[in-house]
Amino acid sequence: MLNTIVELLNKAKVCAWSVTAQKTRGWEFYFIRHALDQNRVRDVEHFTVTVYQQIEDGKYVGSASAELHPTSSPEEAAALIDSLAYRATLVKNEPFTLVPAYEEEKESAAPIDTAAIAADFLSTMKSLPETETEDINSYELFVSEKTTRVLNSNGLDVSDRAAASMLEVIVNARRGGHEIELYRAFTSGSCDAEGLRRELVKAMATGRDRLQTRPTPNLGKADVLFSTKAACDIYYFFLARLDAANIYHKFSDWQPGVPIAEDVRGDKVSVRTLRSLPNSSANARHDAEGSRVRETLLMEDDVPQRFIGSRRYACYLGLEDSFIPGNVAFSGGTHTEEELRKGPYLEAVEFSDFQVDDMTGDVFGELRLGYWHDGEKVIPVSGGSVSGSMFDYLKAMEMSAAQTQYNRFLIPSLTLLRGVTVTGAEKEE
Repeated sequence: MLNTIVELLNKAKVCAWSVTAQKTRGWEFYFIRHALDQNRVRDVEHFTVTVYQQIEDGKYVGSASAELHPTSSPEEAAALIDSLAYRATLVKNEPFTLVPAYEEEKESAAPIDTAAIAADFLSTMKSLPETETEDINSYELFVSEKTTRVLNSNGLDVSDRAAASMLEVIVNARRGGHEIELYRAFTSGSCDAEGLRRELVKAMATGRDRLQTRPTPNLGKADVLFSTKAACDIYYFFLARLDAANIYHKFSDWQPGVPIAEDVRGDKVSVRTLRSLPNSSANARHDAEGSRVRETLLMEDDVPQRFIGSRRYACYLGLEDSFIPGNVAFSGGTHTEEELRKGPYLEAVEFSDFQVDDMTGDVFGELRLGYWHDGEKVIPVSGGSVSGSMFDYLKAMEMSAAQTQYNRFLIPSLTLLRGVTVTGAEKEE
């Protein structure tokens, strides 16, 4: 089918084209408690076609994309390409070039054993320290080998093969006739048994403590410690403001060599892209457009070194060797856990919603579970919210030197934001 698509694209009246072909082969498991309810093999193929058209004698370029079903006939494929060719003329963007052809690195990765990866997940799930009041209700496991091939009209033809896994878990907790369910989803490549076990043990503790919380006090301005996956949104703020698209559209005003803030009193953040992280689902030699992925320092101690992003915006900004980042490490923490846990603070553990706006820096989260450390006692609390601005917090942000991995992100295990507005929960009637 892929050869047919390429042949039709070469004959089409378009100025350029690209195709992404992805094969996914793997297993799906569905458990109730720890009893297998059903399982099945998954073997699917997807083709995404994009065509480009020059407009007004090359002053502009338009593009259009669609997925082509693998069972489509040559006539159906040709009709879709013709439709895309027309739709591309309705879009006007500044011209840019597709990724040029280059010599691909020789494949050296070991074969992907999806059965072994699945077995690692299942043995980890069975090893969890469940109790009469906290246990696993059900879970679904998806383990796949994904092969992705990217071709374009410049002669580019590169491919990647990687493991991709997803585990969805429902955790139950019971206390005094009350019961709560918590949903957890974990995305990875292979199984990080230690990390998965740690997070699910935390989830069971979260369920237990959710059943004995007090309303969050109205703290006004307080220090808030982030110790869970929610902190990834804080660090994504830095990555987004280094993205070429946000620089081009002036959503970010950061500049290479210029510190992102003045009078910084806390830790300074460094950002680096990585080709590989253990168990990550983003381990790849190429990005989604076929650009070569590299280990690159994007920001060092709060000073941007370079911007990065898709081929289109890289061309607009004149960036060399750019790509869409996969794995990213955020570092710069200088503190131990003991140092960050001194004094009164709110530890934010779980939110019903947590957001960090890339453009405005606004931070907002509705608290489901936190722990108010008042200096003497640790009190589980829920309700209320945290809010403020990252542009204020990054000046005094403190981070642990120890790091924790959440799939493609490696971040400080603990992040302390000072002077966060904590609005308390209304008292129950």
